[in-house]
Amino acid sequence: MSKFHSLTIKDVRTETRDAVSIAFEIPQHLQDSFHFTQGQHLVMRTQLDGEEVRRSYSICTGVNDGELRVAIKRVSGGRFSAFANEQLKAGQSLEVMPPAGHFCVELDPARHGNYLAVAAGSGITPILSIIKTTLETEPHSRVTLLYGNRSSSGALFREQLEDLKNRYLQRLNLIFVFSREQQDVDLYNGRINTEKCEQLFSRWLDVKALDAAFICGPQEMTETVRDSLKAKGMAPERIHFELFAVAGSQQKREAREAARQIDAAVSQITVISDGRALAFDLPRNSQSILDAGNAQGAELPYSCKAGVCSTCKCKVIEGEVEMDSNHALEDYEVAAGYVLSCQAFPISDKVVLDFDQL
Repeated sequence: MSKFHSLTIKDVRTETRDAVSIAFEIPQHLQDSFHFTQGQHLVMRTQLDGEEVRRSYSICTGVNDGELRVAIKRVSGGRFSAFANEQLKAGQSLEVMPPAGHFCVELDPARHGNYLAVAAGSGITPILSIIKTTLETEPHSRVTLLYGNRSSSGALFREQLEDLKNRYLQRLNLIFVFSREQQDVDLYNGRINTEKCEQLFSRWLDVKALDAAFICGPQEMTETVRDSLKAKGMAPERIHFELFAVAGSQQKREAREAARQIDAAVSQITVISDGRALAFDLPRNSQSILDAGNAQGAELPYSCKAGVCSTCKCKVIEGEVEMDSNHALEDYEVAAGYVLSCQAFPISDKVVLDFDQL
């Protein structure tokens, strides 16, 4: 299981009025641990007002850039993002887990690939890493980027994208969509919604010719693009997405509370982490296995607790669990027994979860 390492901040760069990027110095003995694949993210933690706060942020550099850098956009009410934008400086340290995630496909220098990338807001962060790495690693491949923002001034990494366009004139197609800034082409105005996808996929882009699509941003936009691609005949396994914001499920929480009042059954839980097994009893529908395990001192990995980042991924060795939400695991992973422990609730008398089998 991955552990946190203290990394020194090499530099903090202002990217827009409400976003910074942070590069880390990686000591020699951690070079292998912090080698990353395009599209991956880092989990970071710090103490704010005496409370531990964890967040996941995507890597924005290409695999061959020789730098590990993440982007952090300030969000309303976001404690970590405010801290990063206002206080972090070069020379300070943060506790960071090694890169994780599988928002990518394996690249092949001989491939003549055709890729679509769709991002909104800070969803561009992993997409930039994917674009840079793909264009460099696959010299015969092409990428089309559909990138939504309120205005050009708030478009994170716009200059870097323009530089990439100048470098790969025939292989990178950029489509900027602004909801609060008028452009000459009507398709480029407004939000990335079903109507815009229909226009783009019917007139501008041959969906059936795509080898893969990568989508990252808010839940509504991500699901809209995904569904539009499926409607145009794209195979689901070629559509890869990562969410940066998801809606909470008050209904599921209320349903679990109601079920707990009726069913007082208790499950015996065992969690295996770093080769150590910890057993405890857990009343059903009371807590996720992640929260219950950490309350028992298990020190299980986590970050978002929303079923998005996959930091808490583990494998069911025995028994059955039910996940309230899953925005991170592929169908084949679920079929192989993997679950997100932050969303996992026991439904059998005994459950064994292994955090070491990843």
